[in-house]
Amino acid sequence: MNIQRFIAPTSREAMSKARRQFGDSAVILSTRQTADGFEVMAAAEESLAGIASAAQPAAAPAASAAKAAVAQSSVGSDTEAMAMSTLSFQEYVRERMLRKRREQMGESAAPMVAAQAASAAPVAPAKPLIAEPADPIMVPVQRYNEPPEMAQPARRAQPPIRTRENAFEDTAPPARFATQEDNRMAVEISALKDMIEERFNTLAWLGSSKQNPIQSSLMHKLIRAGYSPQLARALLERLPADAGAGESLRWVMDAIQRNLRVSAAGAGLTEEGGVVALVGATGVGKTTTAAKLAAQCVKQFGAGSVGLITLDSYRVSGYEQLRAYGRMLGVVAHLAHDRAALKDLLGLLSGKRLVIIDTAGLGQRDQRVQDMLDVLEVPALKKVLVLNAGAQGDAIDETLAAFKADKLHGVVLSKVDEAVKLGPALDAAIRHQVTVRGVANGQRVPEDWQGADPATLVKLSMGTAGKSAFDPASTDMGFYFAQSGGRGMPLGGLHV
Repeated sequence: MNIQRFIAPTSREAMSKARRQFGDSAVILSTRQTADGFEVMAAAEESLAGIASAAQPAAAPAASAAKAAVAQSSVGSDTEAMAMSTLSFQEYVRERMLRKRREQMGESAAPMVAAQAASAAPVAPAKPLIAEPADPIMVPVQRYNEPPEMAQPARRAQPPIRTRENAFEDTAPPARFATQEDNRMAVEISALKDMIEERFNTLAWLGSSKQNPIQSSLMHKLIRAGYSPQLARALLERLPADAGAGESLRWVMDAIQRNLRVSAAGAGLTEEGGVVALVGATGVGKTTTAAKLAAQCVKQFGAGSVGLITLDSYRVSGYEQLRAYGRMLGVVAHLAHDRAALKDLLGLLSGKRLVIIDTAGLGQRDQRVQDMLDVLEVPALKKVLVLNAGAQGDAIDETLAAFKADKLHGVVLSKVDEAVKLGPALDAAIRHQVTVRGVANGQRVPEDWQGADPATLVKLSMGTAGKSAFDPASTDMGFYFAQSGGRGMPLGGLHV
């Protein structure tokens, strides 16, 4: 038998030598790493074809069973199995390892057959011509067109044997990606959950109102005054259970006063001084408010303590109106067209006690609101929002959100004398946690200006008299007992 050894620095070169020597029918018998390099033992497929016939012993018929059992595990059968092409060598190794595993588990019947053949004449097994390693190494023969990384030796894990019992154990449903229909269903389920919770809360509050008529009456009064159901419910949830009708009303009014932020007595805008910019929607009275503040400061500290600047270049008479108020007070009004001009005028008026900046009126949904706020980004400048106290609650909410309520120095409630319901303005100030810096209750300059007094404002808001087509009926109160939620501060932090 022609068996040759090939040594090369790498396994790829050793395999190439074997293929050049024996061609595509080369059979790899063993591989190992030696001090001289990588060693490969190989032989031609034709030289192994006669081993199977030469390994058959001429034994007596009585020993045929033992001979078959011994031949099953002998090297002769292995060499016969090795008479194959190089491409099927891996399948042969896997089959041999599987057979060894079965023999170790006792699945092979070789011991039993060997015991029966013990009484017969002993048959010496044929000695193997080639010493094989105890644990065969699987080395795929490198093809010339394969990449280098495929030529490295690798040991593959044996796949598990599938039976009828475990055929469906590892069967899992295929992964399914979320579709647009699934997302729409999730949104509908969430909306259904919110509706169920709202209905249960409504039923709970209706049941509570039947048992507590004082609570139901107070809710009706707060809704008629213009307060939001969110704030009204948050207050009534904390109402003392043993309080009478009059005591409960006083407790609710005191709770509203404690949560309404106002400037301290003697610490108004004129007393604070500095640079104050009045911002707000169109027609809320910013120019008139600027004239009232200037008049208050002139009355206390003199005409030289006030500076007037307007950024209102949109209206035809905007600058002229402020100039007219300034001539009445003995103060010069200046016009700034952009941020650079505003900075120059602020430097010119830096010695004044109070500098008032009047801005152009922009609705809360105007895209230019952010541009105007960027112009007013000047150090030490305080932005004060002028709110129409008679506006709708939703409009006040949007205005506070558009003008960045968390960055405001405070708000001024204008047109209080025209407001039928003052509750929406106070409700929004409480929920957005802004400070009321003053109250303008008329057009006269400077008489119609007052400091913010929470007791007066709350009493004025709760004093709504007369019937209105927009007042809720007692049968509609169930719609106002919904779960607390909405814009503004979380009402769990109310001070009661």
